[in-house]
Amino acid sequence: MSIFSRRAKESEVASQNRLPPGQSLTERFPVLHYGPTPQYATLESWDLRVFGLVEEDVTWSWEEFNKLPRTDTVMDIHCVTRWSKFDTLWSGVAMKTLIDEGFIKPLPEAKYVIQHCEHGYTTNTSLEFLLQETVLLATHFDGKPLTPEHGYPLRVTVGSKADRSERETKYFWKGGKWLRGLEFRAKDEPGFWEVNGYNNNADPWEEERFSRRW
Repeated sequence: MSIFSRRAKESEVASQNRLPPGQSLTERFPVLHYGPTPQYATLESWDLRVFGLVEEDVTWSWEEFNKLPRTDTVMDIHCVTRWSKFDTLWSGVAMKTLIDEGFIKPLPEAKYVIQHCEHGYTTNTSLEFLLQETVLLATHFDGKPLTPEHGYPLRVTVGSKADRSERETKYFWKGGKWLRGLEFRAKDEPGFWEVNGYNNNADPWEEERFSRRW
């Protein structure tokens, strides 16, 4: 895409109230994360654990996870580093589906979920936020399996719909790459970037980037 085409597309999404303040459109998919990229020779020993304030802990192997009900979701995604990518297609398993269909049974006091990822990385959101249509436990992007740099084999995706119908939107870091666990809690617990100066709420429409000056 030429710079002129990019600017025209950016003006279009801005006129549709889809471009948060301080953001710029990108057609690329920048790679941003802390620490090394995990490499999996095989997924035979991979699992996803659900634990904490749930009626019963659940652990799925890769084969078992891929038998769960799947969905496709189109969303706009917004990075705290000021790029936004529009109409991105993700495939995976919706948290709302897992709870609505009884695969996960949170206890009444469960209000928050901590995403546990490889290398000890965590990020945090409310449980209510994770029940939105624009949140997915994703295995595929744009019809293809995730690349290692973008979270293969499983990551959480968060974004906004073109019609802005979601209750909340978060910057993209609130979707953890290389997901390995979901911990349900009564109280919030800031994750890696939240402890290191990023805003805990992370609403791009309010430009909630940082909690303190660096």
